[in-house]
Amino acid sequence: METFVYQDKKKLRCGYTTGSCAALAAKAAVRCLAGGGCVKKETILTPGGETVQAEIMQWETETDEAGTVIWAQCAVQKDGGDDCDVTDGLLIFVRASFGESKDEEVSITGGPGIGRVTKEGLDQPVGAYAINSVPRRMMEEEALSILKAAGLRRSLCLTVWAPDGEAAAKKTFNPGLGIEGGISILGTTGIVRPMSNEALTETIRAHLRVLHFEHRKFAAVSPGNLGSDWLMQYTEEAGLGEREKTRFRESIVVSSNFIGKTVDMAGELGFSGLLLAGHIGKLVKLGNGIMDTHSREGDGRMDTLLSCALECGGERPLLLEIRKSNTTNQAVDVLNHAGMLEPVMKRLLVRMKEYLSRRAMDSLQVEVLLFGSRGELLGKTEGADQLLRKIRKECGRNEGQDTD
Repeated sequence: METFVYQDKKKLRCGYTTGSCAALAAKAAVRCLAGGGCVKKETILTPGGETVQAEIMQWETETDEAGTVIWAQCAVQKDGGDDCDVTDGLLIFVRASFGESKDEEVSITGGPGIGRVTKEGLDQPVGAYAINSVPRRMMEEEALSILKAAGLRRSLCLTVWAPDGEAAAKKTFNPGLGIEGGISILGTTGIVRPMSNEALTETIRAHLRVLHFEHRKFAAVSPGNLGSDWLMQYTEEAGLGEREKTRFRESIVVSSNFIGKTVDMAGELGFSGLLLAGHIGKLVKLGNGIMDTHSREGDGRMDTLLSCALECGGERPLLLEIRKSNTTNQAVDVLNHAGMLEPVMKRLLVRMKEYLSRRAMDSLQVEVLLFGSRGELLGKTEGADQLLRKIRKECGRNEGQDTD
């Protein structure tokens, strides 16, 4: 795909989603089924208004004795552009056949490598294949346009599958979201834009919606796997059973850098509390009101620690040492050596809580657990342990049962 965006002064090539792959393959397969032959390339107009053309691969058909095509199938290779994920390079297949009805209806189902929905709150109902509504609409519109052009009035059956989808899905968020057995066919614009926040924020929203439909009122949040693993270890002392451990792990929402947006979405869905756990190198920015913690959005790590130390009575030599630190780990060592670590962490957590509560507009409780480079607990907000107990309690109750 020859569409580009500029990010951080770099020219980056866009790609197309698994939903666009399915729509392209569906259009080509229906074209062959309708007598248009097996084309080498196919073109669609995406919901975002951009044209995508892709090579059509691995054609296969079955014909009757008269040479009429009974079914046709082909594949399109996923192209993530310069923002590749684990689905980049996967082959997305679609098989097309006519249904019994003479009405213009399109039935869409999945096959091997396409996940099934096992939890409520996602785009598709429980039991359905994880082929989201926008890709379904894209496939239907492209398929019907071919039938109309061919002058045919028939119903269609479209089956989507991805031979390597099950293995790829294990490296995605799907297992935690309740999508089992394969990848999702998704995308809202049809285009993958490098460095785009859309896919990540929609994954966060989907995870929160799953928990919401399980009647959860409280959720744990971490920027990444490091924080999630630490939080699991922190809760080991609670003596959770295996089922509770699994449910607790599933309740940890990975926010990446989008902490502010995660708070926003939790508030919109009606959650009562979020427990944020993370390394000081990432979360310290919250003490300066920076809610998107990506480095390009701002830094202020040392300035935040310096001002907290100043508020705690730190003198000039200490402040200068903090200012010269290259990493938060180094700054923590400086504070520890000076005997100032505990009061500075307490002050930092107070500031973090103030900014997070302001972002939440007091619609939900937000607490923080902060750890250091050696996995040590650096500090926690006053209500953190109580909120953690509420999360554990929800993990121990039956699904669908309200908590206190």
